[in-house]
Amino acid sequence: MSVLCLLEQDSAGVTDASLRALTFARGLAAGPLAVAVFGEAARLPAGPLASYGVTDAYVVEPDQLAGYAPRAWARVLAGLIEPAGAAAVLAAGTDRGNEVLAYLGALTGQPMAANCVAAEPSGDGAWQLVRQRWAGLLLEDAILEASPALLTVATDAVQPAPAETGTGHAGTGHAGTGHASTGQPAVHVHQPRLEEADLRVRASESAGHGGGVSLATARVVVGGGRGVGGPDGFGPLEELASLLGGVVGVSRVVTSQGWRPHTQQVGQTGTRITPDLYLACGISGAIQHMAGCASAKHIVAVNTDPAAPILSRADYAVIGDLSEVIPALVAALRERS
Repeated sequence: MSVLCLLEQDSAGVTDASLRALTFARGLAAGPLAVAVFGEAARLPAGPLASYGVTDAYVVEPDQLAGYAPRAWARVLAGLIEPAGAAAVLAAGTDRGNEVLAYLGALTGQPMAANCVAAEPSGDGAWQLVRQRWAGLLLEDAILEASPALLTVATDAVQPAPAETGTGHAGTGHAGTGHASTGQPAVHVHQPRLEEADLRVRASESAGHGGGVSLATARVVVGGGRGVGGPDGFGPLEELASLLGGVVGVSRVVTSQGWRPHTQQVGQTGTRITPDLYLACGISGAIQHMAGCASAKHIVAVNTDPAAPILSRADYAVIGDLSEVIPALVAALRERS
């Protein structure tokens, strides 16, 4: 059984969310593990992909399809199902992954299951699934009858683990077990057949904000809560996030006050994040917020309250006024660079 996985990249390489999706996909694949990549074949991260067990990479280069066009990306995946022999098509449960797979479902007439945390083929084209519902408030056991199966993987379903060193579990096998490919993945430069309607919706990206970086894929998130004080207080956090190559996230109270849009909310009713670093500024750490950032590798909290709940979950804490701490940190980073 072959699995085809949509690969997302940013300026630093393959996104953390996609590495998690590959780890999950490896637990399903009893045959080749293929990826679909939108970018230059010459810049394909072949070594990292091989270490995650990828055997084939189908590359669509910019001269064939430049920028993000969700329906066009879905059309590409639809065209790769047969050559890849894919019994399942997976993507990370990011904004892009969910959108592209939804389009793919519409193009193929197959149902799509979002935010899966476990999947297992049960015969006759059916799949047993466990997936997050209601922003992760509950887990749903479901049966998906589809061929191929279209799944997105919850961004906190598994830890990213190369084949030769990882641990963990997804689907029928251990997601981190098995052997990494001994060679590089076979590269297939794919020339898609697109329709005019496929390109009707396209994202306009700048060099500084392209690459699909979002809360779900960012390696660094600078969070702001009630302690920021108001909409104007996010300027220094934006600057800090830019210097660190990250994005800004917020707590629920910030969106409730109308200071920032809901798309930036981290938490149970927002986005679950998995960055290398979460710098939480003026956030008390309510349980709903912590449910959204618990998978961060490192949490650093800046707060005036030494008894704030988030401090018990933080790796490091700075007890101080963020209006003094953040400008000092920005100045130090600028001096260092």
